[in-house]
Amino acid sequence: MKTIRRLIYAEVLKSVAFVALGFLSLFFFFDFVDELQSIASPDSLGYGAPQALLYVALLIPSHLYELLPIAVLIGTIFVMARLAQSSEFTILRTSGLGPWRALRTLLLLGAAFVVLTFAVGDYVAPVTDRAAQLLKARYQGPLALIGNTGAWLKERQGDTSFAVNVVSMGRNGILKDPRILEFDGQGFLVSQTSAPGATVDRGHWTLINAERQLYETRGPGAPRIVRTTVPVLEWPTSLSNEMVSVALLRPERMRTLDLFDYIRHLDANGQTAQRYEIEFWRKVFYPLSCLVMIVLALPFAYLHFRQAGIATYMFGGVMIGISFFLLNNVFGYLGNLGNWWPWITAAAPGLIYSVMSLGAFTWLVLRR
Repeated sequence: MKTIRRLIYAEVLKSVAFVALGFLSLFFFFDFVDELQSIASPDSLGYGAPQALLYVALLIPSHLYELLPIAVLIGTIFVMARLAQSSEFTILRTSGLGPWRALRTLLLLGAAFVVLTFAVGDYVAPVTDRAAQLLKARYQGPLALIGNTGAWLKERQGDTSFAVNVVSMGRNGILKDPRILEFDGQGFLVSQTSAPGATVDRGHWTLINAERQLYETRGPGAPRIVRTTVPVLEWPTSLSNEMVSVALLRPERMRTLDLFDYIRHLDANGQTAQRYEIEFWRKVFYPLSCLVMIVLALPFAYLHFRQAGIATYMFGGVMIGISFFLLNNVFGYLGNLGNWWPWITAAAPGLIYSVMSLGAFTWLVLRR
């Protein structure tokens, strides 16, 4: 049995690596073509072909995280179909490789792919994505990663609440154009503080050349706005540099633990966390899709192929994989719009395709 496992594992690993390399090469080319516009831009001083190549290379782990399940599906289908076409799998079956033993063998390999996908998506890709954004910020200025308005955060301090807007984060963690809106216990705007830049220290922010506007609208006198300028203003807050960084990143680029901490912060301050909760559960369930892809590929070993028929089955397997990722994205949008339970929204595509794969396994393998 060890010899059979060694044979199947070696063939699947080589095929998956080859498919992943092909996809990554294609995405590398497309990303570099997109960066040609930035190279030619007059605003990108010093951003040339070497910097663009480095930026595109730093995006490879993110693409690998997204592509690993479909690479597992295509690579495993190719191996199973080739073993069936050459009658090698028939020989393996006569040697004692029953359906359940074959499924268990492939699931062990799928578990290794699950660990690899989680490691790449949770530890490698966030670091390289941040390095890529800092590289672009060095040559093209600070970037607002989630839109023109930046990120909005909220914090409560007793009866007072604060709404904080940060447009972007530059090099060395310097916040660009922060605004702090202060509200009293009844929800009335009390003051607004803005500054060209700010640094985040433990327990407070340091705003440079801050302009503070105090709204005196509830006293006995006439309403007025008092403006003051402070060269250095210390604002006590529990908002850390990590929280701001997480808020500026797209949810799919965050680490699972960072998403969990940020969701807790949003819940504690009465902010909606639906989008982040869905993305959190998607990051939990997404690596498990490698197991689904493995089970989908196993029935191909029990089909009878003609010389020209294997390409058709391969194409069908590729379309199944693409439909899985399309359904995964569609469920994410529908769950956010319909306010569905986040874990059901994230788990539904995997559950649907798991039922399909087990049904195909039962019909093609056990009954036929």
